[in-house]
Amino acid sequence: MELSERKKKVLRCVVELYISTAEPVGSKAVAQMPDMKYSSATIRNEMAEQTTMGYLEQPHTSAGRVPSAAGYRLYVDELMAEYRLSNDEASSINTAIEEKMQRVDKMLEKVARLVSQATQLPAISATSRQGGATVKRYDLILAGENSVILVVMLSTEQVVNKLIKLPLNITDTDLKLLSAVLNAAMTGLHAEEFTAELLQKVMTSAGNAGVLVPVILDFVTETLRHQAGTDMAIAGQSRLLGLPEYRDVDKAQKVLSSMDEEALSNLPAVMQGENGTKVLVGPENVAQELRDTSVVMTKFDIGDGMHGVIGVVGPTRMDYAKVTARLSYFAESLSKLFNKPENSQLPESTENQ
Repeated sequence: MELSERKKKVLRCVVELYISTAEPVGSKAVAQMPDMKYSSATIRNEMAEQTTMGYLEQPHTSAGRVPSAAGYRLYVDELMAEYRLSNDEASSINTAIEEKMQRVDKMLEKVARLVSQATQLPAISATSRQGGATVKRYDLILAGENSVILVVMLSTEQVVNKLIKLPLNITDTDLKLLSAVLNAAMTGLHAEEFTAELLQKVMTSAGNAGVLVPVILDFVTETLRHQAGTDMAIAGQSRLLGLPEYRDVDKAQKVLSSMDEEALSNLPAVMQGENGTKVLVGPENVAQELRDTSVVMTKFDIGDGMHGVIGVVGPTRMDYAKVTARLSYFAESLSKLFNKPENSQLPESTENQ
């Protein structure tokens, strides 16, 4: 059923009052809102109808109303006004990013902490690579009579290495041949392209050093699969304890104990192919443990085929407009930071309107 403009206006007021107070909203409070020209009786009837329709809920017989998951969903999709960051908010985010973000491989925990500080909610930060990394170059360096260091440079410019014990009959000449064969036959390939046929071909071509190929292949395959996966960090879980919804110790403990990497690991996958910000309200969440919370996420571009996801987890009574605005600004700033030429600037903000 299509909601009338009056019903939408009343629902919007109820959601925003509940977000700011965490208390059930009565018709008198709605009637006192600016630009609300309807009487308390009319608003009371509207709220009763919206309760029947499933957009509002009444916790107790004599209490006011609170939004349901359906009410929050309609608010996010149609009723929520755009929130614009103030210059102070934007400056605070930019300063934090510029001071603390130095390298991609150390950024996850820093980003999660920054997002949690900016939103006052538990935050997640994740990175993943589109298409996966490949090997750019192999080098074998003798480290003594019985060992060699395998050095592998990836297409991401990351360098990994492994110490390998040598059979007694492997010489420096054998290692040079193996290095040449590896660089000729096993570069530019994804993990799934290292087939049994390729393994046999490389072993045959490498002569005496061919016995090292299975060890090298296992190490490289594991490295590439790790590169193609998703890494995640979580910060600020304890911030939930300061919210009215979680004053009940048992309820807080249940949510906090489920807010780990296993429960949150599927969230970044929700952003695959998505642009902009994604809001999951209550039961829409992919993890059973998060059915009583809401999650807001957005993507940012790291470059070189990598993207990141930042998001927050909180009560369904979160300030969606402010949270989405701050996450979007974070994402835009991080994308510019990782892809910018030297001395380029982070995006400017407009004053809060």
